[in-house]
Amino acid sequence: MFTAQLVCQGMCKQAEIVRTFGVSKNSVNRSVKKYRESGPHGFFQPRKARGGSVITDEVKQRAQQLLDAGKSRSEVAEQLDIKADTLRKAINQARLSEPSKANRCIASDKSSRSIEDATAAMGVGCTRTLERICAAIGLLPQGAPTRFESCRDVSFGGVTCALPALIASGLFSHVDKCFNTLSGYYTNLQVLLVVAYMALCRIKTTEQLQYHSPGELGKLMGLDRVPEVRCLRSKLSQLSENDAPEKWSALLSRDWMQSAPELAGALYVDGHVRVYHGNKTKLPKRFVSRERLCLRGTTDYWVNDALGQPYFVVNRPVDQGLLEALRTDIVPQLLRDVPGQPSEEQLRNDPFRHRFILLFDREGYSPLFFKQMFKEHRIACISYHKFPKDRWPESWFVDTEVQMPDGELVSMKLAEFGSFVGDNKNGLWMREVRKLSDTGHQTSLISTAYRGLSTRDAALLFSRWSQENFFAYMEKHFSLDLLSEYGTEQFPGKQRVVNPVYRELERQSNALKSKLVHRRANYAAIELHPEMHNVAKYKRQKSELVEEIQQLEHQLEQLKDKLAQSSRHIDWHQLAEPDKFERLKPSRKRLIDTIKMVAYRAETALVNIVREKLSRKDDARSLIRDLCISDADILPDIEAGVLTIQVHSMANPRANRAIEYLLEYLNDSQFNYPGTKLRLAFRMAAPASISSEIR
Repeated sequence: MFTAQLVCQGMCKQAEIVRTFGVSKNSVNRSVKKYRESGPHGFFQPRKARGGSVITDEVKQRAQQLLDAGKSRSEVAEQLDIKADTLRKAINQARLSEPSKANRCIASDKSSRSIEDATAAMGVGCTRTLERICAAIGLLPQGAPTRFESCRDVSFGGVTCALPALIASGLFSHVDKCFNTLSGYYTNLQVLLVVAYMALCRIKTTEQLQYHSPGELGKLMGLDRVPEVRCLRSKLSQLSENDAPEKWSALLSRDWMQSAPELAGALYVDGHVRVYHGNKTKLPKRFVSRERLCLRGTTDYWVNDALGQPYFVVNRPVDQGLLEALRTDIVPQLLRDVPGQPSEEQLRNDPFRHRFILLFDREGYSPLFFKQMFKEHRIACISYHKFPKDRWPESWFVDTEVQMPDGELVSMKLAEFGSFVGDNKNGLWMREVRKLSDTGHQTSLISTAYRGLSTRDAALLFSRWSQENFFAYMEKHFSLDLLSEYGTEQFPGKQRVVNPVYRELERQSNALKSKLVHRRANYAAIELHPEMHNVAKYKRQKSELVEEIQQLEHQLEQLKDKLAQSSRHIDWHQLAEPDKFERLKPSRKRLIDTIKMVAYRAETALVNIVREKLSRKDDARSLIRDLCISDADILPDIEAGVLTIQVHSMANPRANRAIEYLLEYLNDSQFNYPGTKLRLAFRMAAPASISSEIR
């Protein structure tokens, strides 16, 4: 570099350098050329070398695993059937990394961990004795530190691949703002994470946690073990105090809407009955469509986006219908949280513009409600037409290509006209769009989204299956209806309930109407047959029917008077003592439901990534479920600041390719484990024996 610098600066000639230092002319020419092209920096670049022909990608992956496990260079070279010098060169060229002596340790296997956990002095899995004693006497104010150990074949280790998605979905957002700090060994983040892991691993209830190794689950979180059932219940109860779950859920819902404002412009609302089979209280009965029975329970009203992802849920122990829930609970929160709403000036300048769209089934059909929502709040509503008029001619329908919210293109026969819906007093003009099926059936939807298009309205309403699929999936895999807490409490404030006296009078009235219909039908059958008029038996039956019909009509009139004098709804405190009931404790249920929503969103995010590598898109969710319950190796490198999660091979090469693509995506995201400086690194485990492949 110095001689080339002298030549380039004109201080001497190349011949003088050759004579003085006895180097060849070609060497001087190369140095001068390098200096002119790259400057002094070019002399310090590492020498370019060709890629290794022995240390292939597969060999490198397996060699790195063995080095991380604490194997020496000679042991790795012998096991992989390669030369020690070849391995040394790969390490010197930074193609392989060798753990430092301080961090080099042999990873424990499942058998050794099982013995260690079973023989722990303070109970199964309690291997951090000193830290637990400090926590018991109040000397551990920040809770147990997160400290990972090198472990092989950890049960449910694959669920750690969902950690970046859980973080991105908001599992640890607003925790300090909403929840009180837990005292003792376990921290807020650790308790929330263990419940999220339970949801993704299909450990459906807190009680089922006792049937899984606590030490294995603890290794996933950098702990000696997860809390036992009684401890976890206590921690969840502490986190559920002071309406903290409601505050947390509201903040997360707002974050989700703001992260995808294009999805928050159209919201699905539907009720889901959570059946109660306990004997703590006698909840009111309601119709359960999936069971086709009237059963005791509570109604949860869910708000989802157009893809079926949940925003929030409103629990109604005493249900007065979808419209009442929309007016009192759902619409006020949406007006606060939905992003991108037009300003008051924009709404004044454009009388047909709306803030956002609500979509629901025929339960919410009410022209008066549609009118009030648009007039008072400028909220558009789309629903099925409950009373469509005459059929439209098939010539009006046009083949239209409709893009569904998930991007799928569907061909439909659509027609659109304006229709007056409702009576003269409470009715209004609405857009009516009809879909013609192959069988000739016409499905009618009505909309107050006056600036919308028929294709958009049809795509939104006919995608309601996404919310129905969400309910079915959450019931099956996340145990949406299971109780989280066994207990009841009084209703806060005033609560309007159905009057039991009115309900009994209404039942009696319906029974009399049914009897009256049958008696009139029998009388009409006799009257319509002339040959029966002169038969004495039928004359007697006829007179008896007339007398019975008159009695039933008289009783029905009396019941109508009593119904008119009775109130359909009364305050809860006006109920007779045998009819009074309490509501199920909602706080812990609300907390766990919110964590399950976060887990569902995290799983959906992973599903959307692996779908890019699957020919059959429907296999994505089952593949992610298999990933979450698969074993994995946990290999921390404290000095390098890396926590490596090594996922075991899946069932087939197709699944392995999809999971490898997912792990590459997660590595590019550069997430740190919460509460530590360890960067998460994910990779697939190589085959146990690879020497035959090398040869």
